[in-house]
Amino acid sequence: MYRPKSTVEQWRIFQAVVDNGGYAQAAEVLNKSPSSLNHAVAKLQQGLGVALLEVKGRKAFLTPEGEVFLRRSRKLTQGIEELELLADVLASGWEPVLRIVVEASLPRQPLYQALADFSIRSRGCRIHLAEAQPSGCAAVIHKQAANFVFASKAFSGVTSLPLITTAYLPVCSSTHRLATLVEVNSHDLEQELELILADSHQAEAGWEGTEQPWVINHLHDTLSLLRRGVGFAWLPQDVVAPLIQANILTRLNMANYIQRKRFTHLVLPQTSPPGPAASLLLTLIRHHYGLPDKSASKA
Repeated sequence: MYRPKSTVEQWRIFQAVVDNGGYAQAAEVLNKSPSSLNHAVAKLQQGLGVALLEVKGRKAFLTPEGEVFLRRSRKLTQGIEELELLADVLASGWEPVLRIVVEASLPRQPLYQALADFSIRSRGCRIHLAEAQPSGCAAVIHKQAANFVFASKAFSGVTSLPLITTAYLPVCSSTHRLATLVEVNSHDLEQELELILADSHQAEAGWEGTEQPWVINHLHDTLSLLRRGVGFAWLPQDVVAPLIQANILTRLNMANYIQRKRFTHLVLPQTSPPGPAASLLLTLIRHHYGLPDKSASKA
């Protein structure tokens, strides 16, 4: 079993001697006797078998080896300080990790903005962000396996907050055959390949599809296929708008167009009240989704 040859306190004293230019100066800063500091550094050097400092007159100078150890030791003591700070944070009830699950077909730009603000004030709290299909979201909610779930429907018996309504636009690659049509009708779509964001066993409820659907689990995969001229899809307006503007995707001009919409609900699956980190993130989410800062209500 490995036994350390040095202590964190010895490295802190070594750094103080270097930073203050000598043992006497460091002793005043640390409120210790110069002899105790000298003894600590001597014991450190003896344990390592390496000379870190040499004294000339009343000043201590780093040896070449000491310069290397000084840089490494600063990382060590900084890490210890961060660990001790984390302990204080966790002792105050601040959560060490928050888990977020987002339904694949939902837009999430306001969530990204909330997370960007949260990162500045996170105090070491880690974020686990995952994407899932509706059945996966339902399973997470049932198991109370996340702090926040963004779903396209509300769930009974848990705290739920309606966030936004999003329009979905029919799009394809600008090089696709459908992009050349002045107007697209249902007959034009019947034999075309449609990319549908859904579970492999789940159809889009209330959204009539084509005879040739591909069921895709992730938004990124859908966009990658569309860019390559594969099929068409109905996707969130805020996701496809920049791609339409860049002429990467084309919005289909549908005859007898009926707008497709989807709601985004924020579900808090856990029965216990959110802790301080979750409460902060919830406030930021409400802000970036344009909602007043009020408590969520049960569906």
